[in-house]
Amino acid sequence: MTRLALLLLLCFGAAAASGATAGADRVLGLWLTEKADAQVRIERVGDRYQGAIVWLKEPLYPADDEQGMAGRIKVDRENPHQDKRAQRIIGLRIVAGFRFDGELWREGTIYDPENGKTYKCKMWFDGETLRVRGYIGFALLGRSTSWTRAREKP
Repeated sequence: MTRLALLLLLCFGAAAASGATAGADRVLGLWLTEKADAQVRIERVGDRYQGAIVWLKEPLYPADDEQGMAGRIKVDRENPHQDKRAQRIIGLRIVAGFRFDGELWREGTIYDPENGKTYKCKMWFDGETLRVRGYIGFALLGRSTSWTRAREKP
């Protein structure tokens, strides 16, 4: 009887753990930013989640670029670390370090290449929309945006 109870406990524990991972993995995939100007691919590495920009609506600087980079591929020119300013925006990791707590993805950061700043961040679902909130200090002092799932290219 004890062996049967232990076996059942192990089976239910494994099923619950795989269910938690499945819920956490809901965030995986390709996401279109709120302004529809970029797509971010979120992946899992171990028990953490991270994401990088994989597409830009405008991958080149416009003709009227004030920094004289018209027609060039967009780079991370606002990065506070000068040695990283030549890194292309496409391929740039902007979300990192997230853990799923059963409801929210927490403990992560989001990087804004438009101003070169990194913020604490949390993410959650509102229906099928991924809500992303970057903040300084407390989540009340921040800004939220909505990302929608993008279609994978065939």
